Formats: sequence, C-alpha cells, structure tokens
Amino acid sequence: MKKTVPQFVEAKQKKEKLTMVTAYDYSIAKLVDNSNIDSILVGDSLGMVMLGYENTLQVTMKDMIHHTKAVVKGAKNTMVIADMPFMSYHVSIEKAVENAGRLIKETNATAVKLEGGIEMADTIKAIVKAQIPVVAHIGLTPQSVNIFGGFKVQGKNIDAAKKLIEDAKAVEKAGAYAVVLECVPEKLAKIITEELEIPTIGIGAGNVCDGQVLVYQDMLNMFSGFKPKFVKMYADIGKDIENAFNRYVEEVKTEVFPAKEHTFAISDDVIEKLY
Repeated sequence: MKKTVPQFVEAKQKKEKLTMVTAYDYSIAKLVDNSNIDSILVGDSLGMVMLGYENTLQVTMKDMIHHTKAVVKGAKNTMVIADMPFMSYHVSIEKAVENAGRLIKETNATAVKLEGGIEMADTIKAIVKAQIPVVAHIGLTPQSVNIFGGFKVQGKNIDAAKKLIEDAKAVEKAGAYAVVLECVPEKLAKIITEELEIPTIGIGAGNVCDGQVLVYQDMLNMFSGFKPKFVKMYADIGKDIENAFNRYVEEVKTEVFPAKEHTFAISDDVIEKLY
C-alpha cells in the first residue's frame, strides 16, 4: 500500500530508513512502483536530465504538471512528491498556495516540495494550512544556483552551519513533514537530523540522515553530464542502452533483424491472386 504522510514521519521514530528516487514518466514510475522504494520525487531536475537545460531555472508549472501526471499514473503504490518550479512560489504566498493546489489537483500527487528555509516558513505554513503536505529542501538549493555561484557544498563555516540548523527548525515548525538536506557536511547533517522530529532525506549529506534520495539517471549511469561526488552507480544501464542501439543498427544492416519470428505470414494463395 502507498505510504502515507503520517507513516513517513513515523518511520523516523521507528528508525526505519526511507528511500526516494526521482522519476519523470510513466514507464520509470512503473518500475519504481514494482520495487520497495518508499517515494518518488518528480524533481525539477527533469530540466537537465529530460529537457537538456543547464539548470532547473527554466522548468515551468506546465512541465511539472505534465511529468507528474504521467508518474502518478504509473505509481499505484508509491508516494509521489512534485517539485514546485522556480518562481512558482516566490512572488506571493497566495500564488504559492494556488500553484501548490494546481500541482496536487491536476496530477493527484501526494505532496509538493519547495526550496528554502526560514524565508519560506510562512509559505510552507500557508500551503500546509490549505491541506497540502510539504517537503522542504535546504542546503544546496539548485534554484539558487546563481546566488551560490554554482553547485557547492553548503554550511561549511560557522554562520552558514547555524543558518542551516535554524532553517531546518523553521521548516519543521511551519509544518513540513520532511526536509531534504542537499550537499551538507555529514556532521552537520547529523546534528540537524537529531534536532528534528521530522525525517531528513539526504542527498550528499551522508548516511546519518533518516533517508536518501538520488536521481535515477545518475544511479543508473544514464546521464552523460557531471556526476556529483555523492552519486553511487548501481547499474550501467546507459552503456547497456548504447550497446543495444548499436547491436540493433548492426542487425538491421546485415539483415539479421527482423528474423522470421518477428514477421507476419500470408497465404501463398493470396499472393498468387494478386497477379
């Protein structure tokens, strides 16, 4: 059965590690749904791995709704969380609630995820008040890539570390039921995890978090771009796909494919009557 928001939070109390991966379409969502993964994140990372953008900033609400709808159709038993794209929750709290509502209403996802700490606490509170579950995201927040000057580890000095702890407490108080910690030093992630009652989901934050999330193209070596330090490759599917394509080309050119078992027959009598 699909894990509920209360069960997600309860997993922390039971010291059960949570697992999350990204998915952006029906076919992959079905494969994830057949596994024991707890939740799917339809991340705005789709901008890079699916649409070829340099970062996540060009991703729109239309993009997120389109991909999330497909994922939800394939994920019958897995919680689906939809990212709120850049500028969909920054203009005003009212607009943020409206866009969060669109994501849930038009896709049937379970929850939304948004980036930011203290500065987004009031927005999170308003979305939760509208009965929409929220996953927060602090540390390296990709939508702030231009402010950070690139994709860099966060919280490495005393002021930045204190700010991340304050951010984590603020989003929990605002009503988020989980918080993603991205590119946070492990010892700092441990402090944050121990301070919070809600689960922390790490990505580049060590195994001290209550759960982990990875982009599936990264863990299966299906994306030829930059590979972050925190990614572990669990299969070389990308190379398998390339090899399959090349084998297909070779067999078509040498007339090995399609073979007899791949073709349809017709009676010789019918063929003879054509002339």
